[in-house]
Amino acid sequence: MTVHAGPGPLRIAALGDSLTAGYGLRPNEAFPAVLQHELAARGHSVEMINFGISGDTTAGGVSRVSAVIRARPDGVILELGANDALRGFDPALAEANLDRIISMLRAEGIPVMLTGMRAVMGMGKRYGEEFAAIYPRLAAKHGLRLYPFFLEGVAGDPALNLPDGLHPTAQGIREIVRRILPDVEAFLKDIAARK
Repeated sequence: MTVHAGPGPLRIAALGDSLTAGYGLRPNEAFPAVLQHELAARGHSVEMINFGISGDTTAGGVSRVSAVIRARPDGVILELGANDALRGFDPALAEANLDRIISMLRAEGIPVMLTGMRAVMGMGKRYGEEFAAIYPRLAAKHGLRLYPFFLEGVAGDPALNLPDGLHPTAQGIREIVRRILPDVEAFLKDIAARK
């Protein structure tokens, strides 16, 4: 299905950290730019707005929601939590922050697509399970479309990550976009149905 809403393109904000911002990559290689390009190739009129900031946590996301709202997007793809997990923050705190972000956006009538994150293996099995559980729980609570793991198919693959082992290469971003594309298209369909 090709989505066109109104006279201009749908405006989708990507609120996230370095994984959204495009750490170590050119602007046109970052997730929002590649996603916009691929959506256009499939006939969708969409303008992606990059609200990614490297190093940002869920708390940082809370502080930036008002800027996202002022941009008046038709929807938001929310990708936060990786830095909370890397720093070993309490999963309950990350969940509360994400809950607040989602609630603030929904209060403005802005649909949200949530992307899940996992803790790195060194944090321990229990911590990893507690952190991973945040996202499906929030998606169920708010009735959101959930893409279970933003780095699916990319995490842990040296060929798709920069030497730090944490940030995707341009090829890694293209793989993320390839995998998430059907869910984003379904999200666009959800938005169009609301208009």
